Amino acid sequence: MTALSRGDSPGRPAQDPADPEDRPQEPAEDRSALPEDTGAVGSGDAAATPGESSDEEPGDKESGDGETADATGTADAGDAPAVSEAQAELAAQRELRRRIEQRKAGKEGPIAAGTGLSGTAADLLAAVRAVESGEKTASAFYGAGTAPAPRPAAPAPDRPRPPQPSALAAPAPQEAPEEAVEAVREVLAGAGAPAALASGAVRILGERAARVLRTDPWQLLAVPGVRPEQADGFARSLLGPECGPDDGRRTAALVGWLLEQAAVRGHTALDAETVRTALAGHGVSDPETAVDDAVADGVALLFEEGVDPAGAEDGAAEEYADGEDVDEGADEGAGSGESGEEESGPVLLGLDRYALAEESLADGLGRLADACEKGADWGGAASAAPSPSAAELIRAVAGAGLVVHAGGEAARAEPAALLSAARGLGLRALGATHSADGRRRLAAAVGDPAAAVTLAGLLSGAEGPGRDEEGALALDLLVVLDAPQLDVETGAALVESLADGTRLVLSGDPGVLGSAGAGRVFGDVLAARACPQVVSRTPDPGPIGELVSGIGIGELNQVGAPGKEVVIVPVRDAGEAVHRTVQLVADSVPRAFGITPAETRVITVGHGGSAGTRALNAALKERLNPGPGRFGGFDPGDLVVHVPAPGRAVSGVVVSADAEGLRLECEGAPVVVPQDRVASEVRHGWALSAHQAAGTRWPAAVVVLPGDAAKGLSRPWVYTAFGRGERHLSVVHGVDQALPRAVAGIPAQERTTRLRALLEALPTPGASS
Repeated sequence: MTALSRGDSPGRPAQDPADPEDRPQEPAEDRSALPEDTGAVGSGDAAATPGESSDEEPGDKESGDGETADATGTADAGDAPAVSEAQAELAAQRELRRRIEQRKAGKEGPIAAGTGLSGTAADLLAAVRAVESGEKTASAFYGAGTAPAPRPAAPAPDRPRPPQPSALAAPAPQEAPEEAVEAVREVLAGAGAPAALASGAVRILGERAARVLRTDPWQLLAVPGVRPEQADGFARSLLGPECGPDDGRRTAALVGWLLEQAAVRGHTALDAETVRTALAGHGVSDPETAVDDAVADGVALLFEEGVDPAGAEDGAAEEYADGEDVDEGADEGAGSGESGEEESGPVLLGLDRYALAEESLADGLGRLADACEKGADWGGAASAAPSPSAAELIRAVAGAGLVVHAGGEAARAEPAALLSAARGLGLRALGATHSADGRRRLAAAVGDPAAAVTLAGLLSGAEGPGRDEEGALALDLLVVLDAPQLDVETGAALVESLADGTRLVLSGDPGVLGSAGAGRVFGDVLAARACPQVVSRTPDPGPIGELVSGIGIGELNQVGAPGKEVVIVPVRDAGEAVHRTVQLVADSVPRAFGITPAETRVITVGHGGSAGTRALNAALKERLNPGPGRFGGFDPGDLVVHVPAPGRAVSGVVVSADAEGLRLECEGAPVVVPQDRVASEVRHGWALSAHQAAGTRWPAAVVVLPGDAAKGLSRPWVYTAFGRGERHLSVVHGVDQALPRAVAGIPAQERTTRLRALLEALPTPGASS
């Protein structure tokens, strides 16, 4: 494998390293200049100050430490002085035999979708199906006592979709009632916690948040940014010596927090033993009982049907005495190795929202795969296709209700050809992209602005054809581009929005980073082979395309770039990396290519550090749009990234600010961000993370790799970042051999999900072999 060649910045000879005095320092995020103070969380004693700032940014997945290493053993059961070892073994065998018989009795006959659920999720699913079948009205379930916030439910298998698919979509943030917020502020102040957490606590815990926190202080962990040690300090301040590490309220909150942190990293479930190990790391003396209690209380759901083989550990699954399927002769002696013993996968824990979304998504994909007209005659359209891969895609869609299409940037022309062909046949065909930039490029490829929407706009009703009288999107064919960015909840909302007979194509590049939200929808559908798959044979053109294609197969090749399409700028340290980045964006790239700074994006590994997005944005603002930051750290003309919902990063520019909040123009539309959400939803946007940049391309991209970025590199990260430039790519390179090593040996981090197993359990007559 040949390393990338080094070179000078385009249009200018190599410069001397930056003077140390010129290196920008990490800026303080002063937002006090908004008409009202946004209440940024202050620092202090970590044990007593929830909400301490972290290295998180809007639109990215957290790199925190909620997930721990695999467990090294099980909890010691302890000694029972009144019972001999033989008696204890016999009692354990009898209990295991009883559980086996109960499970076998429950498995007789066909298993309907959703029966893998338990606890609160099962109750919610039963309630939804009762309403859909007409047994009860929806009003029968209101006012039935205090209950958790309702979760989206999977549709009954014999119905095409629920009437309101928006149940699984991310809700718009609601303003918290001021009296409830004030009551929470009093509780927080009494325990020395920052008042800035009050609004978030009310939005998450409801109007009774103050009472909830007095009764169960660890519920503060549900507020984003609060860590266990901070919730412990808050609880000690409220409860005094009454609270301890094994308090049931604490252990339940910890289980939920661990699963939420795992979801931020993309998992929809975790191995139960991993959760137990993490609980032990937080001082819980009996993690096994804590997990059991959390399941009994409905905090988490327990699954024993296994896990995606791609994400499982090598070797046989571990045994769990509280629920593994074993041979009927288990009472004759455990571990006898007799034939007929039933194997099971790891025991998983998950949150009900993701369990319901995966169940709903699997059911919906199976419904779409089987419900369309299989004998459609699109032969003429296929014959007129612009490429063999486009013709193959058209033929596959003509014969199947669900199709997966995989390819690089150039392969986007094939879904565009499919849309043109379908619309030419008189079908209601639409393409949905992850970003507004993707929508623009798709519309240009199809030649019809009405043929493309963003997926978020389609689901919200702001874009697209609207819905019919039954609540379904008025479509015959929907092509979803950038499908790797599809998280499981959005995927469930999408399939529930499609009527029987609608064809769905999931199209994307398997090499890019996955969704910012939980799940691995595109990868799981590919791995399950739940439908026909079309792999594009259209290569990405030019030096950038050649470079990125090599990265996709683990090779960092030297490419010819006669027009300086790819330039490597070596640096010695982070300060020099910042200096050279500003020079490239402000001077070199505009002079050599006529690409303005507003058409260039800087992409780096992290947000913190001396060459992270914060430091780079501060330096770029100072050079490109200097100002005092009079609007909460922003000035008119600042490039920003706005995150209206988790996983959605929208580029914009600051217009002004007033009593209502910060006014932006995002992709041609005016946006007002309320004052209390500016700190969490808006950041400067000259420099982005690769997750924030996914799904969008710019005329030029500058990828910054300072020395401390080596640990954050992986093949998907490099593939995604290097592919963001259309005409030019500069790599500010300071990681030496860490870059080729990451490309060759660090593939995508696996995500623990259940969707693949659910899809594999569905009948898929049209699946490819």
